[in-house]
Amino acid sequence: MPALTRPTHGRMIGGVCAALARRFGTSATTMRVIFLLSCLLPGPQFVLYIALWILFPSEDKARTATW
Repeated sequence: MPALTRPTHGRMIGGVCAALARRFGTSATTMRVIFLLSCLLPGPQFVLYIALWILFPSEDKARTATW
């Protein structure tokens, strides 16, 4: 399974949906639609997105950290 890192290419805002899509084997567009539909429900979706943005390292930073 791929690591949960935010990609440097193909991201819209923070890359969280793109990272989750890569992890679960779906397209980033599908993951973005799922996120937008979930925003219609009550809950802390935006807070979760920001938390994942902070917690998931960027792909370029993860690459340099392994050297």
